Order: sequence, then C-alpha cells, then structure tokens
Amino acid sequence: MSRKQQLLKRHRRNKRIALLLGLLVLIAAGVLVAWWLPLILAVVVWAAHEAWFADHLFYLPSDDYQYAFAASSEQPGVRLDAGRLVLDSPVELAGDETLILGVQLKSHWLGRFFDPAVELLGAQTPDRQVFERGVAGVRYLNLTGSAEALASGTLRLRGRFCRLKGQPTLWLFRQPDYRRQRVMVIAPHADDAELAAFSLYSQADESWVVTLTAGEIEAQHYQQMGLPKADAARIKGRLRAWDSVTVPRWAGVPEAHCVQLGYFCMQLSAMQAAPDQPQDSREAQLDDTRLFRQFNSLALPGDVDGAPTWSNLIADLRALLLKARPEVIVLPTPLLDPHPDHICAHAAILEALQGLAWQPTTLLGYANHLHDNDRWPMGDSGAGVALPPRFDSALELVPCSLQLTLSQQQDKAMALGMMHDLQPRAPFKRRLRRLLQQMLAGRGPSPYGENEFFRKAVRRHELLWVLKQD
Repeated sequence: MSRKQQLLKRHRRNKRIALLLGLLVLIAAGVLVAWWLPLILAVVVWAAHEAWFADHLFYLPSDDYQYAFAASSEQPGVRLDAGRLVLDSPVELAGDETLILGVQLKSHWLGRFFDPAVELLGAQTPDRQVFERGVAGVRYLNLTGSAEALASGTLRLRGRFCRLKGQPTLWLFRQPDYRRQRVMVIAPHADDAELAAFSLYSQADESWVVTLTAGEIEAQHYQQMGLPKADAARIKGRLRAWDSVTVPRWAGVPEAHCVQLGYFCMQLSAMQAAPDQPQDSREAQLDDTRLFRQFNSLALPGDVDGAPTWSNLIADLRALLLKARPEVIVLPTPLLDPHPDHICAHAAILEALQGLAWQPTTLLGYANHLHDNDRWPMGDSGAGVALPPRFDSALELVPCSLQLTLSQQQDKAMALGMMHDLQPRAPFKRRLRRLLQQMLAGRGPSPYGENEFFRKAVRRHELLWVLKQD
C-alpha cells in the first residue's frame, strides 16, 4: 500500500469516527431538546464541513515542512525590518534565480476560517502565497521573480490572517537557462506536460512532448452520452491521444515532435512487473496500442505488433531519445508525486537511458499530484507557487522555479482548456462545495475554467526539481 493510500485510509477512518460521534450528538439533541433541532444542526454541520473541513489534508497545519537543500546552496543573510526583507550584504542577482524563503508562520483565529497567506509587495507585480488554515509552522515562500525588489530593499512581506515569527532564511539557486536547450517533456497522460512545464517547452529552442498513455479509463462523461463502457473508453482515449499531439502545437512544438505511445492508463505498473507480458486496457477492451498511435508522424518499435508491454515501452523511449537527443528531460518525480503511472514513467525513462549512447545533461522533476495535500498549490490562479508540504529531510532537493508572465499564463490556460479531460463539468456535490467555500471561506473560482487544475496550474511559477545536473 502506498503512503498516500495509507494516509487516505487513516483520513477515512477518522472521518467515520467523527461522523458517528456527530450522529450521537444529534440524537441526544433530538431526545433532550426538540425533535426538529437535529435537522437544523445536521444542515449547519454539513455546510461547515464542506466549507472548512473538506480539504484532503493528511497532516497537521502545525507540522513544520522539512526540506534539506544542498550544502553548496547560496544562503545570503536576510532579515525582516518592519516588514521589509533586507539583505545583510549586497548580492549579485540577474533576475532569473530561484529564490526560496523559509519563514515561521502563525495563524490568527480568523486564519482557521479563511486561508492564511503571505503577501509579497513592492515587486513589479504583487503576489499572495496561500497556506493551510490554522498554519503554525515552517513554510517556504517562492520569491522567484522578485530579485530586483529584494536587491533594492523594497520587497515587503505582510501576513494575511497570519503573522510571520522570527527571522527568515533565504536560499538562492542559480541554474542554466533551460529554454536555450533541447527539451523533452515526458507526460504519463495528456495534459501532464501542460500542467507541469508549458512555459518551459513553449519557450525552449527545441521541444518534444512524449505522452505514454492514452488515459482512456474513467470515461463516465462519454457513457452519459449513451455509449457502452468500452466504446466510451475508446473514444476518450482517442480524444486524449489527439489532445496530446495537437495541443503542444499551440505552443509552437512541431507536429513531428509530439508523440503519443498509446499504452493503457493505470497499467504501467503491471507492465513493469512482467516486462514481456501484454497488459490489456482495463475498460476499452483493447490489447493493441496502435489505435491510440494513429496521429503520430513517426514510426516507433512498438508499432510493429502494438503489444502493450514494458519491453515495447522501453524500446519506444530509447528510439525517441536517440532521435531527439534531448539535453533536458522533464519527467515526474516519485519523491513528491505518488500517482502509479507517474512513478512508472520516471522508472521507464531511467531504464531507457541505461547504456544509451545519448545522455541528457539535466533531469527536471515535477509533481502534478501530492501525497499529503490534494489542494496544493493553494491559493488562486495567477498566484505564486510556494514549496509543497514535505516531511522527509533525508534527501537533498534542488528547486527550479520558472517565471510566467500574464500572457504566458493565459496561453497555458488556453492549452489546458483544449484538453478534453478538463472540459466536463464537476459533479454537483463538488460544485456545491465550492459555492459554500466561496461564500463562507472566501475562496474564489479560477477565471479560466471550472476544473481544479486551472486554479492549481495557471500560476506565475512553474516549480520543477533538479534531479540530475552534469
């Protein structure tokens, strides 16, 4: 059982216990006070739960985030002086460095009902980075893009429904301009590349987007159109395959550099466990990947028999790596992302690179899902991306934060809007929950779309992690 499954199991157990206790209280109120009181209390408690307690948060807001950055990382001295962030001594900054500020936050009482945030003022565009309600611990702000204000001493930090305690710690990471290199983004599913690295691949000198699976399962939206389950899965897979090879062209990626491998969603783990044994689609009644490869302009080793095997996947990836010769590979990192297909995508790339004549100089990791907090990055569209929750400092990490202008954010939003999987309406219960959170907890919707990924991914930062740097 994965760590996220364990956390979810514990969360559901605690929720059942709380539900049982609440039911007992309602029964007691009905017996001791009035028969109608439990009905009113049930509605009030339900609305309060949806507004303030429905987030999937598998840790305490008082827990300190725990990060270990490389000992070689620059740590310029800084201090807070009446809210201004002041460098102890001048630091040479070009403006594109990744800047991370560790701070101690303490929520006000209102911060248990409204999302606490730290406002960054004094830069060209203000920012607001949001944290958990009731936060009381160490968190990491992303100051990338605020170098000029930091150097000039005009950058100000202000708590909203929280206050900053003690003195902060600054880390500075200088990295090459990856936009001036050949980039290959590995996407387990259509839209993963856009969610994680649209800005990078849209600006790189040469980009490739390689999608491993068709993402054909969970096709209830198409079943509602009257399609049988297998037909619905097939049409969903074909649509997502189309999305994966056409949407990157919105960012200028050539058709020949957009590749869909057509393996089946949530079957990569089974493929890896038995590399030469085909793994059929769970829902589409397919045992051949070629239906979902029909839009490719390149011939690949797996086209010969269409067998959905790990061996074919590795052969496809090796052929693409040798053809594209990417200097930078962007891929999911299992250090933060627990999705089984994302973990297997990472493993597949590492295996494909073993003994290969071409080796990239850089591996950049991304996380589109988290173990601990399904709402991260918290806050609104357009805001900065603070570091995610992490509670294991045994392994050193190197963050790499890329900046997006407003026009780049808008282009990214349009790319996500073209993805068929992000277009269906949310279930009624989820829409009602968001309405209650908007009315009672002050959370606003994204202007770009209803799907939660529009809020999460259309930001002023894309946060990646340097996994390898030669």
